[in-house]
Amino acid sequence: MTAYVIFIKEQTLDQTALDLYAEQAPAALAGIEAEMLSAYQKLEVFEGEQPEGVVLVSFPSFEDATRWYHGEAYQAIVKHRHKGAIYRGFVVDGKPSS
Repeated sequence: MTAYVIFIKEQTLDQTALDLYAEQAPAALAGIEAEMLSAYQKLEVFEGEQPEGVVLVSFPSFEDATRWYHGEAYQAIVKHRHKGAIYRGFVVDGKPSS
């Protein structure tokens, strides 16, 4: 079942760190079956606070998504995102096929 990783950027703290993360992030997805569905595109908030941006990535399964996030390649660069901004990030299973 498809799973989705969602990162919600609440507040930028250090743009230089985010730029470094953005340079290195594509390499952390190399060889991984994943699809970037949206990254900092136009959004309209229906409820709650307006985030600075949202990223949505599709993975074949929940396990694939968590394996990528906790994997060595991503963990080597995630420190730049953590230094650069306050984010909320999570993985959610998609709807089962009927």
